Order: sequence, then structure tokens, then C-alpha cells
Amino acid sequence: MRVEVLTTPGCSNCKVLEKMLNELGVLYDLIDVTEKPEYLEKYPIFTAPGLVVDGKLQFTGIPKKENLQKIFS
Repeated sequence: MRVEVLTTPGCSNCKVLEKMLNELGVLYDLIDVTEKPEYLEKYPIFTAPGLVVDGKLQFTGIPKKENLQKIFS
């Protein structure tokens, strides 16, 4: 399973999502969309973070922990 967190510089909500994923033991890659704008073409997020799992945008913003657990359990 490939997990990517789409971030922007200084994104405090991104840190919250990273912490949630860490608590669940999920390995992920951080993608700064200001450095890789091609990700915005593929995943047009209007708010960060974006959570991409196996090439599919699952959430934008901070998801509920229960929803994360459903995906990663």
C-alpha cells in the first residue's frame, strides 16, 4: 500500500495528520505540492493536507481517526 501526504510549507493540519498516521503505524511519503505542482494537476486539492492511498485521493483536511482506521486496518 502506497500512502502519500500532500503538504504545503507551514501547514499545521499536515502535522496533525502525520501524527495520526504515525500513531497508526502507517508508513507514508510527504509530498510538498509547492515543490511538485504536478501533484496538484493529478489531485486538485484546495486545502492541505491531502491523503492519497494507492493513487486515490481519500481525504483533504484532517480526517476523523475512525475513518483512517477503516482504511488502514
